[in-house]
Amino acid sequence: MRGRGKRIAVSAAFRRRLVQSFASLATGVPLFRPGASLPGASAPLLGAPPPLDGHRGPPLHRRLRASLKVSIVEGMFAEVFTACAGPTVLTAWAIALKLGPFLVGVMTALPFFAQFVQFPAAWLTLCFGHRRVALTAVCLSRLALLPMALLPWLGLSLEGQQHLLLAVAGASALLAVVGNNAWVAWMGELVPGAVRGRFFGKRTALTTLMGTGASLTAGLLMDRLKGLDGVGMALPLLALAACVMGVVTTLMMAAQHDPAPPGSSPKLELKAALLPWKDDGARRVLLYQVAWNAAVGVSAPFFALHSLQNLKMTFVIMALHAAAVAGVRVLTAPLWGRAIDKLGAQPVLMLCSLGISAIPMLWLLPSAGTLWPLLFDVLLAGALWSGHGLAIFALPLTVAPRRGRPFYLAAFATAGGLAYAAAAALGGALAARVPQQFMLGGHLWVNLHVLFVVSSVARLGAAFLAARVNEPGAATTRTLAQVVERFAPRLRPVTAGSRAPSPPRAPTGA
Repeated sequence: MRGRGKRIAVSAAFRRRLVQSFASLATGVPLFRPGASLPGASAPLLGAPPPLDGHRGPPLHRRLRASLKVSIVEGMFAEVFTACAGPTVLTAWAIALKLGPFLVGVMTALPFFAQFVQFPAAWLTLCFGHRRVALTAVCLSRLALLPMALLPWLGLSLEGQQHLLLAVAGASALLAVVGNNAWVAWMGELVPGAVRGRFFGKRTALTTLMGTGASLTAGLLMDRLKGLDGVGMALPLLALAACVMGVVTTLMMAAQHDPAPPGSSPKLELKAALLPWKDDGARRVLLYQVAWNAAVGVSAPFFALHSLQNLKMTFVIMALHAAAVAGVRVLTAPLWGRAIDKLGAQPVLMLCSLGISAIPMLWLLPSAGTLWPLLFDVLLAGALWSGHGLAIFALPLTVAPRRGRPFYLAAFATAGGLAYAAAAALGGALAARVPQQFMLGGHLWVNLHVLFVVSSVARLGAAFLAARVNEPGAATTRTLAQVVERFAPRLRPVTAGSRAPSPPRAPTGA
Protein backbone atom coordinates (compact mmCIF):
# COMPACT_ATOMS: atom_id res chain seq x y z
CA MET A 1 0.00 0.00 0.00
CA ARG A 2 2.87 2.33 0.80
CA GLY A 3 4.43 1.75 -2.64
CA ARG A 4 1.09 2.30 -4.32
CA GLY A 5 0.55 5.55 -2.41
CA LYS A 6 4.01 6.70 -3.42
CA ARG A 7 3.27 5.95 -7.09
CA ILE A 8 0.00 7.90 -6.86
CA ALA A 9 1.82 10.86 -5.28
CA VAL A 10 4.50 10.77 -8.00
CA SER A 11 1.83 10.55 -10.70
CA ALA A 12 -0.06 13.49 -9.22
CA ALA A 13 3.14 15.52 -8.97
CA PHE A 14 3.99 14.73 -12.61
CA ARG A 15 0.51 15.79 -13.81
CA ARG A 16 0.75 18.98 -11.76
CA ARG A 17 4.21 19.76 -13.21
CA LEU A 18 2.94 19.06 -16.75
CA VAL A 19 -0.04 21.36 -16.32
CA GLN A 20 2.22 24.05 -14.87
CA SER A 21 4.48 23.81 -17.92
CA PHE A 22 1.49 24.26 -20.21
CA ALA A 23 0.33 27.16 -18.08
CA SER A 24 3.74 28.80 -18.39
CA LEU A 25 3.57 28.57 -22.15
CA ALA A 26 -0.06 29.64 -22.24
CA THR A 27 0.75 32.92 -20.56
CA GLY A 28 3.90 33.41 -22.57
CA VAL A 29 4.14 32.41 -26.20
CA PRO A 30 2.13 30.49 -28.79
CA LEU A 31 3.16 26.94 -29.58
CA PHE A 32 2.45 26.65 -33.28
CA ARG A 33 2.38 30.15 -34.75
CA PRO A 34 5.03 32.47 -33.34
CA GLY A 35 3.96 36.04 -33.81
CA ALA A 36 0.47 35.19 -34.93
CA SER A 37 -2.47 36.99 -33.38
CA LEU A 38 -5.32 34.51 -33.33
CA PRO A 39 -7.32 33.54 -30.24
CA GLY A 40 -6.12 30.14 -29.17
CA ALA A 41 -2.77 30.56 -30.92
CA SER A 42 -1.25 33.58 -29.23
CA ALA A 43 -0.13 34.69 -25.81
CA PRO A 44 -3.27 35.36 -23.73
CA LEU A 45 -3.68 37.98 -21.06
CA LEU A 46 -0.54 39.97 -21.83
CA GLY A 47 -1.78 42.92 -19.83
CA ALA A 48 -3.33 40.96 -17.00
CA PRO A 49 -1.76 40.18 -13.62
CA PRO A 50 0.23 36.93 -13.52
CA PRO A 51 -1.66 33.73 -12.60
CA LEU A 52 -1.75 32.46 -9.06
CA ASP A 53 -0.27 28.97 -9.07
CA GLY A 54 -1.29 26.30 -6.63
CA HIS A 55 -4.15 28.16 -4.96
CA ARG A 56 -7.77 27.23 -5.38
CA GLY A 57 -10.08 30.16 -5.78
CA PRO A 58 -13.70 30.57 -4.79
CA PRO A 59 -16.25 28.25 -6.40
CA LEU A 60 -17.25 29.31 -9.90
CA HIS A 61 -20.88 30.01 -10.64
CA ARG A 62 -22.66 27.95 -13.26
CA ARG A 63 -22.61 30.50 -16.07
CA LEU A 64 -18.89 31.13 -15.69
CA ARG A 65 -18.12 27.39 -15.65
CA ALA A 66 -20.10 26.95 -18.86
CA SER A 67 -18.27 29.83 -20.55
CA LEU A 68 -14.87 28.44 -19.56
CA LYS A 69 -15.74 24.99 -20.91
CA VAL A 70 -16.90 26.49 -24.20
CA SER A 71 -13.72 28.55 -24.37
CA ILE A 72 -11.62 25.38 -24.18
CA VAL A 73 -13.57 23.72 -26.99
CA GLU A 74 -13.42 26.92 -29.03
CA GLY A 75 -9.63 27.00 -28.63
CA MET A 76 -9.40 23.43 -29.91
CA PHE A 77 -11.38 24.29 -33.05
CA ALA A 78 -9.28 27.45 -33.45
CA GLU A 79 -6.24 25.19 -33.76
CA VAL A 80 -7.98 23.36 -36.60
CA PHE A 81 -8.35 26.73 -38.33
CA THR A 82 -4.65 27.39 -37.70
CA ALA A 83 -3.70 24.05 -39.26
CA CYS A 84 -5.78 24.89 -42.35
CA ALA A 85 -4.49 28.47 -42.75
CA GLY A 86 -1.13 28.60 -41.00
CA PRO A 87 2.31 29.53 -42.37
CA THR A 88 2.94 26.09 -43.89
CA VAL A 89 -0.32 26.20 -45.85
CA LEU A 90 0.33 29.80 -46.91
CA THR A 91 3.78 28.74 -48.13
CA ALA A 92 2.14 25.92 -50.11
CA TRP A 93 -0.18 28.51 -51.67
CA ALA A 94 2.84 30.65 -52.53
CA ILE A 95 4.61 27.73 -54.24
CA ALA A 96 1.46 26.74 -56.14
CA LEU A 97 0.96 30.31 -57.39
CA LYS A 98 4.68 30.70 -58.20
CA LEU A 99 5.37 33.62 -55.86
CA GLY A 100 9.00 34.67 -55.81
CA PRO A 101 11.08 34.92 -52.62
CA PHE A 102 10.32 38.63 -52.22
CA LEU A 103 6.53 38.12 -52.25
CA VAL A 104 6.86 35.07 -49.99
CA GLY A 105 8.72 37.23 -47.47
CA VAL A 106 6.08 39.96 -47.72
CA MET A 107 3.18 37.51 -47.31
CA THR A 108 4.59 35.68 -44.28
CA ALA A 109 5.52 39.01 -42.66
CA LEU A 110 1.99 40.39 -42.93
CA PRO A 111 0.90 39.19 -39.44
CA PHE A 112 3.88 41.09 -38.00
CA PHE A 113 3.41 44.18 -40.13
CA ALA A 114 -0.23 44.20 -39.03
CA GLN A 115 0.91 44.92 -35.47
CA PHE A 116 0.88 48.63 -36.33
CA VAL A 117 -2.88 48.57 -35.73
CA GLN A 118 -2.40 47.63 -32.06
CA PHE A 119 -3.19 51.17 -30.84
CA PRO A 120 -6.27 51.61 -33.11
CA ALA A 121 -7.39 48.14 -32.03
CA ALA A 122 -7.17 49.17 -28.37
CA TRP A 123 -9.25 52.26 -29.19
CA LEU A 124 -11.92 50.13 -30.93
CA THR A 125 -12.00 47.73 -27.99
CA LEU A 126 -12.52 50.55 -25.51
CA CYS A 127 -15.15 52.29 -27.63
CA PHE A 128 -17.32 49.33 -28.67
CA GLY A 129 -16.60 46.69 -26.02
CA HIS A 130 -14.24 43.75 -26.10
CA ARG A 131 -16.85 41.04 -26.72
CA ARG A 132 -18.48 42.79 -29.68
CA VAL A 133 -15.16 43.68 -31.33
CA ALA A 134 -13.71 40.21 -30.74
CA LEU A 135 -16.71 38.42 -32.25
CA THR A 136 -16.82 40.66 -35.32
CA ALA A 137 -13.10 40.90 -36.07
CA VAL A 138 -12.24 37.24 -35.39
CA CYS A 139 -15.13 36.02 -37.54
CA LEU A 140 -14.18 38.30 -40.45
CA SER A 141 -10.50 37.39 -40.18
CA ARG A 142 -11.34 33.72 -40.64
CA LEU A 143 -14.01 34.16 -43.30
CA ALA A 144 -11.55 36.29 -45.30
CA LEU A 145 -10.15 33.01 -46.68
CA LEU A 146 -13.37 32.25 -48.57
CA PRO A 147 -12.09 33.68 -51.92
CA MET A 148 -9.17 31.20 -51.76
CA ALA A 149 -11.64 28.31 -51.48
CA LEU A 150 -13.32 29.55 -54.69
CA LEU A 151 -10.07 30.39 -56.50
CA PRO A 152 -10.16 27.54 -59.09
CA TRP A 153 -13.54 28.79 -60.32
CA LEU A 154 -12.87 32.54 -60.37
CA GLY A 155 -11.10 32.52 -63.74
CA LEU A 156 -8.29 34.84 -62.64
CA SER A 157 -4.92 35.05 -64.33
CA LEU A 158 -1.84 33.86 -62.43
CA GLU A 159 -0.97 37.45 -61.53
CA GLY A 160 -4.54 38.06 -60.36
CA GLN A 161 -4.40 34.94 -58.19
CA GLN A 162 -1.15 36.13 -56.64
CA HIS A 163 -2.66 39.53 -55.84
CA LEU A 164 -5.74 37.88 -54.36
CA LEU A 165 -3.59 35.69 -52.09
CA LEU A 166 -1.68 38.70 -50.79
CA ALA A 167 -4.89 40.70 -50.27
CA VAL A 168 -6.56 37.85 -48.38
CA ALA A 169 -3.50 37.25 -46.20
CA GLY A 170 -3.22 40.98 -45.42
CA ALA A 171 -6.91 41.43 -44.57
CA SER A 172 -6.92 38.32 -42.38
CA ALA A 173 -3.80 39.49 -40.52
CA LEU A 174 -5.17 42.99 -39.85
CA LEU A 175 -8.53 41.75 -38.63
CA ALA A 176 -6.84 39.07 -36.50
CA VAL A 177 -4.79 41.70 -34.64
CA VAL A 178 -7.94 43.70 -33.87
CA GLY A 179 -9.79 40.58 -32.80
CA ASN A 180 -6.96 39.30 -30.64
CA ASN A 181 -6.62 42.64 -28.86
CA ALA A 182 -10.30 42.54 -27.93
CA TRP A 183 -10.21 38.82 -27.10
CA VAL A 184 -7.33 39.27 -24.66
CA ALA A 185 -9.23 42.05 -22.89
CA TRP A 186 -12.35 39.87 -22.81
CA MET A 187 -10.50 36.89 -21.31
CA GLY A 188 -8.93 39.22 -18.75
CA GLU A 189 -12.43 40.02 -17.53
CA LEU A 190 -13.88 36.52 -17.91
CA VAL A 191 -11.22 34.25 -16.34
CA PRO A 192 -10.78 34.83 -12.58
CA GLY A 193 -7.16 35.39 -11.53
CA ALA A 194 -7.37 32.63 -8.91
CA VAL A 195 -7.95 29.93 -11.58
CA ARG A 196 -6.20 31.56 -14.54
CA GLY A 197 -3.06 29.41 -14.44
CA ARG A 198 -4.95 26.13 -14.14
CA PHE A 199 -7.51 27.14 -16.77
CA PHE A 200 -5.01 28.17 -19.43
CA GLY A 201 -2.82 25.20 -18.56
CA LYS A 202 -5.68 22.84 -19.36
CA ARG A 203 -6.76 24.87 -22.38
CA THR A 204 -3.27 24.92 -23.87
CA ALA A 205 -2.76 21.19 -23.24
CA LEU A 206 -5.94 20.29 -25.13
CA THR A 207 -5.40 22.81 -27.93
CA THR A 208 -1.84 21.52 -28.34
CA LEU A 209 -3.09 17.98 -28.84
CA MET A 210 -5.81 19.14 -31.24
CA GLY A 211 -3.38 21.34 -33.16
CA THR A 212 -0.88 18.51 -33.58
CA GLY A 213 -3.54 16.15 -34.91
CA ALA A 214 -5.01 18.80 -37.20
CA SER A 215 -1.57 19.70 -38.59
CA LEU A 216 -0.81 16.07 -39.37
CA THR A 217 -4.21 15.65 -41.04
CA ALA A 218 -3.69 18.79 -43.12
CA GLY A 219 -0.23 17.52 -44.08
CA LEU A 220 -1.63 14.16 -45.21
CA LEU A 221 -4.31 15.92 -47.24
CA MET A 222 -1.79 18.17 -48.99
CA ASP A 223 0.55 15.25 -49.71
CA ARG A 224 -2.27 13.13 -51.18
CA LEU A 225 -4.20 15.78 -53.14
CA LYS A 226 -1.52 18.22 -54.22
CA GLY A 227 -1.54 18.94 -57.93
CA LEU A 228 1.47 18.38 -60.13
CA ASP A 229 1.03 21.92 -61.39
CA GLY A 230 -1.13 24.73 -60.03
CA VAL A 231 -3.28 24.89 -56.94
CA GLY A 232 -4.83 21.42 -56.98
CA MET A 233 -7.72 20.45 -54.71
CA ALA A 234 -6.08 20.23 -51.27
CA LEU A 235 -5.50 23.96 -50.77
CA PRO A 236 -9.07 25.11 -51.68
CA LEU A 237 -10.47 22.36 -49.43
CA LEU A 238 -8.31 23.56 -46.54
CA ALA A 239 -9.42 27.15 -47.14
CA LEU A 240 -13.06 26.03 -47.08
CA ALA A 241 -12.43 24.07 -43.87
CA ALA A 242 -10.82 27.19 -42.35
CA CYS A 243 -13.95 29.23 -43.15
CA VAL A 244 -16.18 26.56 -41.60
CA MET A 245 -14.01 26.59 -38.48
CA GLY A 246 -14.35 30.38 -38.45
CA VAL A 247 -18.12 30.11 -38.24
CA VAL A 248 -17.96 27.34 -35.62
CA THR A 249 -15.51 29.21 -33.39
CA THR A 250 -17.53 32.43 -33.66
CA LEU A 251 -20.68 30.65 -32.51
CA MET A 252 -18.74 29.17 -29.60
CA MET A 253 -17.32 32.56 -28.66
CA ALA A 254 -20.83 34.02 -28.79
CA ALA A 255 -21.91 31.41 -26.22
CA GLN A 256 -19.47 32.89 -23.69
CA HIS A 257 -20.83 35.69 -21.55
CA ASP A 258 -19.35 39.13 -20.90
CA PRO A 259 -18.80 39.74 -17.17
CA ALA A 260 -17.94 43.43 -17.64
CA PRO A 261 -21.04 45.61 -17.24
CA PRO A 262 -21.60 48.43 -19.77
CA GLY A 263 -19.56 51.52 -19.07
CA SER A 264 -16.91 49.66 -17.04
CA SER A 265 -14.14 50.03 -19.65
CA PRO A 266 -11.29 52.37 -18.70
CA LYS A 267 -10.99 55.70 -20.47
CA LEU A 268 -8.58 55.96 -23.38
CA GLU A 269 -5.75 58.32 -22.43
CA LEU A 270 -3.76 59.26 -25.52
CA LYS A 271 -0.95 60.67 -23.38
CA ALA A 272 -0.35 57.19 -21.98
CA ALA A 273 0.65 55.97 -25.46
CA LEU A 274 3.79 58.13 -25.25
CA LEU A 275 4.96 56.74 -21.91
CA PRO A 276 7.05 53.84 -23.30
CA TRP A 277 9.09 56.23 -25.45
CA LYS A 278 9.95 58.44 -22.45
CA ASP A 279 10.99 55.54 -20.18
CA ASP A 280 14.71 54.67 -20.43
CA GLY A 281 14.17 51.07 -19.32
CA ALA A 282 11.40 50.55 -21.84
CA ARG A 283 13.47 52.13 -24.62
CA ARG A 284 16.26 49.61 -24.04
CA VAL A 285 13.77 46.74 -24.35
CA LEU A 286 12.31 48.36 -27.48
CA LEU A 287 15.78 48.61 -29.04
CA TYR A 288 16.43 44.94 -28.38
CA GLN A 289 13.00 43.99 -29.74
CA VAL A 290 13.59 45.91 -32.97
CA ALA A 291 17.11 44.50 -33.52
CA TRP A 292 16.16 40.94 -32.58
CA ASN A 293 12.96 40.76 -34.62
CA ALA A 294 14.77 42.23 -37.61
CA ALA A 295 17.52 39.61 -37.29
CA VAL A 296 14.95 36.81 -37.02
CA GLY A 297 12.73 38.20 -39.78
CA VAL A 298 15.49 38.05 -42.39
CA SER A 299 15.30 34.24 -42.41
CA ALA A 300 12.24 33.04 -40.46
CA PRO A 301 9.70 33.26 -43.33
CA PHE A 302 11.88 31.08 -45.55
CA PHE A 303 12.45 27.95 -43.47
CA ALA A 304 9.18 26.40 -44.67
CA LEU A 305 9.98 27.39 -48.27
CA HIS A 306 13.45 25.85 -47.94
CA SER A 307 11.97 22.67 -46.46
CA LEU A 308 9.52 22.21 -49.32
CA GLN A 309 11.59 23.37 -52.29
CA ASN A 310 15.16 22.42 -51.44
CA LEU A 311 14.92 19.68 -48.79
CA LYS A 312 11.92 18.02 -50.50
CA MET A 313 10.18 17.45 -47.17
CA THR A 314 6.57 16.30 -47.18
CA PHE A 315 3.93 18.23 -45.29
CA VAL A 316 3.58 15.36 -42.82
CA ILE A 317 7.31 15.47 -41.99
CA MET A 318 7.07 19.24 -41.52
CA ALA A 319 4.10 18.77 -39.16
CA LEU A 320 6.01 16.13 -37.19
CA HIS A 321 9.00 18.47 -36.94
CA ALA A 322 6.78 21.28 -35.59
CA ALA A 323 5.15 18.89 -33.10
CA ALA A 324 8.56 17.71 -31.87
CA VAL A 325 9.72 21.30 -31.35
CA ALA A 326 6.51 22.04 -29.43
CA GLY A 327 7.05 18.97 -27.26
CA VAL A 328 10.56 20.08 -26.30
CA ARG A 329 9.22 23.56 -25.50
CA VAL A 330 6.62 22.10 -23.15
CA LEU A 331 9.17 19.91 -21.35
CA THR A 332 11.71 22.71 -20.86
CA ALA A 333 9.28 25.49 -19.90
CA PRO A 334 9.29 24.66 -16.13
CA LEU A 335 13.11 24.75 -16.05
CA TRP A 336 13.22 28.19 -17.64
CA GLY A 337 10.42 29.37 -15.40
CA ARG A 338 12.41 28.48 -12.30
CA ALA A 339 15.51 30.15 -13.76
CA ILE A 340 13.55 33.35 -14.38
CA ASP A 341 12.16 33.27 -10.84
CA LYS A 342 15.66 32.85 -9.42
CA LEU A 343 17.82 35.02 -11.70
CA GLY A 344 15.40 37.25 -13.58
CA ALA A 345 14.31 37.43 -17.20
CA GLN A 346 17.31 39.37 -18.54
CA PRO A 347 19.99 36.66 -18.00
CA VAL A 348 17.69 34.02 -19.52
CA LEU A 349 16.96 36.31 -22.46
CA MET A 350 20.66 36.89 -23.13
CA LEU A 351 21.58 33.20 -22.84
CA CYS A 352 18.77 32.03 -25.13
CA SER A 353 19.45 34.80 -27.64
CA LEU A 354 23.10 33.74 -27.88
CA GLY A 355 22.12 30.10 -28.38
CA ILE A 356 19.38 30.86 -30.92
CA SER A 357 21.88 32.77 -33.04
CA ALA A 358 23.46 29.42 -34.01
CA ILE A 359 20.21 27.75 -35.09
CA PRO A 360 20.08 29.16 -38.68
CA MET A 361 23.59 27.75 -39.25
CA LEU A 362 22.22 24.25 -38.54
CA TRP A 363 20.02 24.60 -41.60
CA LEU A 364 23.13 24.67 -43.79
CA LEU A 365 23.74 20.98 -42.96
CA PRO A 366 20.65 19.03 -44.14
CA SER A 367 19.99 18.18 -47.78
CA ALA A 368 17.19 16.47 -49.65
CA GLY A 369 18.52 13.03 -48.73
CA THR A 370 20.00 13.89 -45.33
CA LEU A 371 17.50 15.31 -42.85
CA TRP A 372 18.93 13.93 -39.61
CA PRO A 373 20.75 17.22 -38.72
CA LEU A 374 17.30 18.68 -38.08
CA LEU A 375 17.20 16.61 -34.89
CA PHE A 376 19.63 19.15 -33.42
CA ASP A 377 17.26 21.90 -34.55
CA VAL A 378 14.39 20.20 -32.70
CA LEU A 379 16.36 20.11 -29.45
CA LEU A 380 17.93 23.57 -29.64
CA ALA A 381 14.95 25.42 -31.12
CA GLY A 382 12.49 23.77 -28.75
CA ALA A 383 14.55 24.42 -25.63
CA LEU A 384 15.95 27.87 -26.41
CA TRP A 385 12.83 29.40 -27.96
CA SER A 386 10.88 28.20 -24.91
CA GLY A 387 13.17 30.15 -22.57
CA HIS A 388 13.36 33.13 -24.89
CA GLY A 389 9.59 33.33 -25.20
CA LEU A 390 9.02 33.21 -21.45
CA ALA A 391 11.77 35.77 -20.82
CA ILE A 392 10.61 38.23 -23.46
CA PHE A 393 7.10 37.91 -22.03
CA ALA A 394 8.18 38.51 -18.42
CA LEU A 395 10.62 41.33 -19.15
CA PRO A 396 8.12 43.91 -20.49
CA LEU A 397 5.81 43.16 -17.57
CA THR A 398 8.70 43.95 -15.23
CA VAL A 399 9.82 47.21 -16.83
CA ALA A 400 6.26 48.40 -17.54
CA PRO A 401 4.35 49.98 -14.65
CA ARG A 402 0.86 48.75 -13.95
CA ARG A 403 -0.56 52.11 -15.03
CA GLY A 404 -0.28 52.35 -18.80
CA ARG A 405 0.83 48.72 -19.19
CA PRO A 406 -1.40 48.02 -22.25
CA PHE A 407 0.30 50.90 -24.07
CA TYR A 408 3.75 49.59 -23.16
CA LEU A 409 2.84 46.15 -24.48
CA ALA A 410 1.28 47.64 -27.62
CA ALA A 411 4.49 49.62 -28.22
CA PHE A 412 6.62 46.47 -27.87
CA ALA A 413 4.36 44.51 -30.23
CA THR A 414 4.22 47.33 -32.78
CA ALA A 415 7.97 48.02 -32.86
CA GLY A 416 8.89 44.35 -33.01
CA GLY A 417 6.26 43.52 -35.61
CA LEU A 418 7.24 46.34 -37.96
CA ALA A 419 10.94 45.46 -37.65
CA TYR A 420 10.20 41.81 -38.47
CA ALA A 421 8.05 42.73 -41.46
CA ALA A 422 10.62 45.11 -42.93
CA ALA A 423 13.43 42.57 -42.47
CA ALA A 424 11.36 39.78 -44.05
CA ALA A 425 10.71 41.91 -47.12
CA LEU A 426 14.42 42.80 -47.27
CA GLY A 427 15.37 39.13 -46.95
CA GLY A 428 13.04 38.23 -49.80
CA ALA A 429 14.56 40.93 -51.99
CA LEU A 430 18.07 39.68 -51.17
CA ALA A 431 17.14 36.07 -51.97
CA ALA A 432 15.68 37.19 -55.30
CA ARG A 433 18.99 38.84 -56.27
CA VAL A 434 21.19 35.88 -55.31
CA PRO A 435 21.38 32.96 -57.81
CA GLN A 436 19.06 30.17 -56.76
CA GLN A 437 22.05 27.75 -56.77
CA PHE A 438 25.76 28.50 -56.76
CA MET A 439 29.08 26.82 -56.00
CA LEU A 440 31.32 28.01 -53.16
CA GLY A 441 34.24 26.17 -51.63
CA GLY A 442 33.46 23.08 -53.68
CA HIS A 443 29.92 22.81 -52.24
CA LEU A 444 26.54 23.54 -53.78
CA TRP A 445 24.55 26.24 -51.98
CA VAL A 446 21.13 27.81 -52.49
CA ASN A 447 20.07 31.45 -52.17
CA LEU A 448 18.23 30.86 -48.89
CA HIS A 449 21.46 29.70 -47.27
CA VAL A 450 22.70 33.27 -47.60
CA LEU A 451 19.72 34.50 -45.57
CA PHE A 452 20.42 31.91 -42.85
CA VAL A 453 24.02 33.10 -42.50
CA VAL A 454 23.00 36.78 -42.44
CA SER A 455 20.33 36.04 -39.84
CA SER A 456 22.74 34.10 -37.64
CA VAL A 457 25.27 36.94 -37.57
CA ALA A 458 22.54 39.55 -36.98
CA ARG A 459 21.04 37.50 -34.13
CA LEU A 460 24.43 37.30 -32.46
CA GLY A 461 24.78 41.06 -32.63
CA ALA A 462 21.24 41.61 -31.33
CA ALA A 463 21.87 39.17 -28.46
CA PHE A 464 24.45 41.51 -26.94
CA LEU A 465 21.87 44.32 -26.91
CA ALA A 466 20.13 42.28 -24.21
CA ALA A 467 23.11 43.16 -21.99
CA ARG A 468 21.99 46.81 -22.03
CA VAL A 469 18.54 45.95 -20.66
CA ASN A 470 18.04 46.90 -17.02
CA GLU A 471 15.60 44.70 -15.12
CA PRO A 472 14.69 45.83 -11.61
CA GLY A 473 15.81 43.30 -9.00
CA ALA A 474 17.35 40.88 -11.49
CA ALA A 475 20.81 39.32 -11.49
CA THR A 476 21.68 41.27 -14.64
CA THR A 477 24.41 39.92 -16.94
CA ARG A 478 26.54 42.21 -19.11
CA THR A 479 29.12 39.85 -20.61
CA LEU A 480 29.30 36.28 -21.86
CA ALA A 481 31.44 35.32 -18.85
CA GLN A 482 28.70 36.55 -16.51
CA VAL A 483 26.13 34.48 -18.40
CA VAL A 484 28.24 31.36 -17.90
CA GLU A 485 28.74 32.28 -14.25
CA ARG A 486 25.01 32.67 -13.63
CA PHE A 487 23.99 29.40 -15.26
CA ALA A 488 26.95 27.28 -14.11
CA PRO A 489 27.26 28.20 -10.41
CA ARG A 490 28.93 24.91 -9.51
CA LEU A 491 31.92 25.82 -11.66
CA ARG A 492 32.48 28.99 -9.63
CA PRO A 493 34.85 28.59 -6.68
CA VAL A 494 33.48 29.66 -3.36
CA THR A 495 35.80 32.16 -1.68
CA ALA A 496 35.59 34.52 1.20
CA GLY A 497 35.60 37.41 -1.22
CA SER A 498 32.59 36.25 -3.15
CA ARG A 499 29.99 38.93 -3.49
CA ALA A 500 26.67 38.68 -1.76
CA PRO A 501 23.76 37.15 -3.61
CA SER A 502 21.51 39.46 -5.60
CA PRO A 503 18.52 40.92 -3.80
CA PRO A 504 15.19 39.25 -4.41
CA ARG A 505 13.41 40.27 -7.60
CA ALA A 506 10.44 42.53 -7.56
CA PRO A 507 7.24 40.75 -8.51
CA THR A 508 6.40 40.98 -12.22
CA GLY A 509 3.03 42.47 -11.44
CA ALA A 510 4.51 45.41 -9.54
